[in-house]
Amino acid sequence: MNAPTDLAMKTDEVLKVELEVFRREHRDLDDSIRALQETGTADQLTLQRLKKKKLLLKDKIALIEDRLLPDIIA
Repeated sequence: MNAPTDLAMKTDEVLKVELEVFRREHRDLDDSIRALQETGTADQLTLQRLKKKKLLLKDKIALIEDRLLPDIIA
């Protein structure tokens, strides 16, 4: 994945839409993981895969937020 190049080529509006989609997916994964853990119906491999996907989404969210809201040192 060539994320920095991809981000540089996208407009802020596109990034804002993607950010909301990724945040929603992250929340949905969090809810799914929690539900599977509470019911005890998922095996550990499934939970690990969901958690890994959630972490990847978190990284994508952070990259987009950094692009949209750059640090300003005053």
